[in-house]
Amino acid sequence: MAFVHIRAAKEGDCGDLMRLIRVKKTSELAEFEKLSDEVKISEEDLRAHGFGENPSYHCLVAEILPAPGERQGPRIVGYGLYFFIYSTWKGRNVYLEDIYVMPEYRGQGIGSKIIKKVAEVALDQGCSHFRLAVLEWNTRAIDFYKTLGAQDLTQAEGWHAFRFEEEAMRKLAGR
Repeated sequence: MAFVHIRAAKEGDCGDLMRLIRVKKTSELAEFEKLSDEVKISEEDLRAHGFGENPSYHCLVAEILPAPGERQGPRIVGYGLYFFIYSTWKGRNVYLEDIYVMPEYRGQGIGSKIIKKVAEVALDQGCSHFRLAVLEWNTRAIDFYKTLGAQDLTQAEGWHAFRFEEEAMRKLAGR
């Protein structure tokens, strides 16, 4: 296999990021998580929200660099999208919103490399920890995170995750 490089995403990577997020011919992230109807963002949204003076998110990409003599150029096969959050108890930390590796590249350590790079970013930025969430049926991912040292807060602390959808936000805001 060619060399895998984990690097910060560039604005020009947004097309590849959308490819990995949206359902195409292969089982990509939204289809894998059985949430393909939930994808509402566009490539333009990724550009507008992730790059510039005050980005809403940061992203790492896993890029396969071709072996010498290989005709195909570099290609992005995975990503980790994260942002900074703040804990009133522990201070600054990172939330890993998505981590994804294309199915044909799984089992080669790419996901581990992305998570290790997020840990490096978190430490370099003075974070006390980084968080992520996983669907309860995705036992393969749960086991993977646990082998890397992640603590399951559902079991350990009894936390439940909640979110307010747009309609609920409108009601709350009186709109």
